[in-house]
Amino acid sequence: MRSVLLGIAVLLIAPVLVSAASYALSAKQSHWSRADRSPSGLSPDPAATPEAVVQVFASRAYRWRGIFAVHSWIVVKPAGADQYLRFDVMGWGRPLRVNAFPPDGRWFGRDPDIVYDVRGAAAEAMIPDIVAAVETYPYGDHGGYGLWPGPNSNTFVAFIARQVPGFDPHLSPLAVGKDFAETWLSIMPTPSNTGWQLSAKGYAGVALGWVEGLEFHVLGSTLGLDVRRPAIKLPGLGRVGWPAAA
Repeated sequence: MRSVLLGIAVLLIAPVLVSAASYALSAKQSHWSRADRSPSGLSPDPAATPEAVVQVFASRAYRWRGIFAVHSWIVVKPAGADQYLRFDVMGWGRPLRVNAFPPDGRWFGRDPDIVYDVRGAAAEAMIPDIVAAVETYPYGDHGGYGLWPGPNSNTFVAFIARQVPGFDPHLSPLAVGKDFAETWLSIMPTPSNTGWQLSAKGYAGVALGWVEGLEFHVLGSTLGLDVRRPAIKLPGLGRVGWPAAA
């Protein structure tokens, strides 16, 4: 048992130390007011894309927070629309924002990754439900943001995903806040709605789902195994293995 606990501790701590070392050796990020938030080119040109589009992006959080976590957001474009709607939750002012940045914009200098990308009829069917769910997000007003363990940007994306049938993004293991719950003992669907999870207010828990695989949550970090798209999930490093994006 002692060896097992030691092994778990190593899996939780060592990847974070590697991530911290990578951050320390990387070029210093610009001040937030000057940091690059330009389009990354990951969203198709709406003028040349008549079909509906639903995307979820994640990018390493700003400065030292990126050692541990990503910022996630949702982008939608109905069929025939000439622009996107981007939905974010941020930690200043009113948390819930619409079109505060370009749909696929870099997050204060960090390139985003595509977590989820669905187009055509499937995307068109879920867009009204996504927009309706955004309006019911319970932590969108002033005072509704919590950096850790939530509710934050990842809590927001997980909340929307749980409300919308067919919308099943595989959120990053670094999406700290995706497992946030209001109580110390909550049983709820996984964000993909393909399984169930037990959460102690986001500080600890366990999840089992077809999309998520098996996850253990410790202090907001995720340690897990994805069988569907083979990969291990590690704190600080994220997925190691097959890409998760649909």
